This record gives sequence, C-alpha cells and structure tokens, in this order.
Amino acid sequence: MLMCMRTTIDINDELLRQAKRRATDEQVPLRDIIERALRALLGGNSKERSRYRLRWRAERGRLQPGVCLDDRDALFDLMDGRR
Repeated sequence: MLMCMRTTIDINDELLRQAKRRATDEQVPLRDIIERALRALLGGNSKERSRYRLRWRAERGRLQPGVCLDDRDALFDLMDGRR
C-alpha cells in the first residue's frame, strides 16, 4: 500500500498559478504536477531519464590517397579544396 502524507507548504503565487495551469492543460490533479516536479528535481524519476537513448554507430573508413594525417595544414588545405 502506498503511503501518502499531508503537508502544508508555502509556494510563490505565480509558481502555483503555473502549476495549476499545467494541471488543467494536462487534465491531471495538481498533486501529480507537484510530485512529478519533485521527482525530477530529486532524481527519482527514472522514466523521465530513460526517454533519450544514444545509439552509437561506428563507421569503417579508409584513408584517401594523398592524405597525410601528420601534416595538419596540408590536411586542412585538402579539405578546403585548395590542393
């Protein structure tokens, strides 16, 4: 059973208005908005963190003819089409 605790807190009027507006827009109770914000701030919302996943993809390539990686200026010239 999930336990809930009632508490009283002082919240800035404008911040409370924004939270109420968000709750109305999302059609959820104000409590859900406040709990979600606290979880995000405290790092307890793993669902929010797992939305983005980096997919690393390695590419195989080969050195083009005439490219010398030891000569930076020549490499820049080649990339800029000056060579």
